[in-house]
Parts: sequence; C-alpha cells; structure tokens
Amino acid sequence: MNHRIRIAACAGLVTFSLAIGLAAAAAPLPPDVDPVSRNRLPNPTRADMTSDEERAIYDDLTKGNVPGMRLFSPRLARAFSHAHRYAKYESGMDGRLVEIAVLVTAREINSQFEWTRWEAHGRAAKESSVEPAIIDIIKFCKPISGSVAGLGPKETVIINLGREMLGPRRKVSSKTFADSVRLFGRRGTVDLVALMALYVATDMEVNAFDAQLPAGMKPSLPPMAQTPACRKS
Repeated sequence: MNHRIRIAACAGLVTFSLAIGLAAAAAPLPPDVDPVSRNRLPNPTRADMTSDEERAIYDDLTKGNVPGMRLFSPRLARAFSHAHRYAKYESGMDGRLVEIAVLVTAREINSQFEWTRWEAHGRAAKESSVEPAIIDIIKFCKPISGSVAGLGPKETVIINLGREMLGPRRKVSSKTFADSVRLFGRRGTVDLVALMALYVATDMEVNAFDAQLPAGMKPSLPPMAQTPACRKS
C-alpha cells in the first residue's frame, strides 16, 4: 500500500473527509457552510449513529480520520470505503498511475477541489510523484505527442481513456479501449474505470455540499474556458 498517496488522497478515503477540522479560512466562507467541516453539513458525531452497527462503522472509519459527511449514512460510507481502498491501494495498479488517473478525471470534470489537492502531491519530490511535464499535459489539455519523460504507453492510455470517457464526446474509442485491455488486462481496465468513476461521484458530493478547499490552500486548476486547448468540441 502506498502510504504517501493515502496521505494525499483524503477526499477519497472511506470517510470522505472533505474537511480537515480547520475553522479559520483565508476568505469568508459561504453563509451555509460549516466553519469546521467546511461544507454544508457539520461533521457527524457518534451520537448521530442510531444503532450498534452504525456506531461500529463510525468507530472503524474514524480511526485517525475526520468523520466526513458520508457517515450520516454509515452503511454507504462503509461501501465507499471498501471501494476506494481497493481501487487505490489493493488493485495492484502502481501508485503513480493512480495519481495520473485521478488527475485526468479531475481535469476533465473541472474539479477544482480534487485537482488542487492531488496536483500538490503529484508535484512533490517523492517516490510516487508524477513528472511535471505529464501534469501539465493533463492540466492544460495538451496533445500527447513527442518525447516526454515518464510518458509511456500506460500513462498515455490512462490520459486518453479519461479524456474520451469524461470529455464532451463521452465516447471511448475502440482503439483506446483495446489499448487499455492490452496493457492492463480486463480486470485492470474495470478497476481503472471504477477508480475514475469514484472520483466523479466524489465531485458530485463536493458540488452538492459546497465543500471548500482546506484553509490556506489556493486553487490551482484554471477553468477550461480560460484554457484554449481545453475548449473541445
């Protein structure tokens, strides 16, 4: 299990910790956003649980984590927890490729919340970091061409799959799909698509509950409308 990725991917943890418990923000929060949870719901407490099963789930999912909004529905939180843990840490996919998959998902759905958090980690000088040139290809919707350090067949197919699946056309080409199965296998392709889908679901929650970035963290994803190469037809 790649612990560096686990630290960076708090939003994808089972508890879906959309907040880090910081009450002070650099800018005023919207009036309906809780200053501690930094979204429209307060952090759930153990007292909100209504059965022994729910309390057991709460205890399990909050070990070392801030209780996130999903714990208002404990069994759902547990299911998401299992799915995220498998997709990111247990599927066998290299941690660096997991980061690339999440980044291309965040770019294509224009998720400021996920992109900003994952880009900061992806650019860090660590074992699982993603090469800056690859991050920029994703961030600025650059074409995949020429020789780019670290950009091999697997990185290329992940970027193409995310762009085709989540971009305006919403259609994965036969070639891209075949390339994915050839490089990752049938199970690996299912796992890759599921990983991206989990972050699409997370972004829906971010939007609905107006989840804010951690205090002091500056947004780093330029809107597609302001990025010429991202204006796709």
